[in-house]
Amino acid sequence: MSILRETPIRKTVIRGNRPVNFDTFEHVIVTDEYYKTNGESVIIVKDVSDCTIELDSSTTDRVKIKTLTNCTLVPDLNRIDEDWDEISVGRGACVELQNIRGVWYILSSDGVKLD
Repeated sequence: MSILRETPIRKTVIRGNRPVNFDTFEHVIVTDEYYKTNGESVIIVKDVSDCTIELDSSTTDRVKIKTLTNCTLVPDLNRIDEDWDEISVGRGACVELQNIRGVWYILSSDGVKLD
């Protein structure tokens, strides 16, 4: 099984001046080489050599990502922290990102790596 999910929750994200409602999962464990966010609060990446996660601003406004593998984070629009087309997150690190007005900002990164 490549993506492990628990019971879905109903979530509302504000896009412009209108609320968008959708079903999502609070926590997801990803073991695929590619994953697109869908409103999760926490994503754990493991059991794959490398993973790319696309940050989808239409469904996700804030997410914490813990990687137990090497992971590349790419935004669907604009750049991360207004500077980066993508960021590489090393094995064992954790990063929290927030989408504000179409730009993904790194709010927190522990910088701890297992290698």
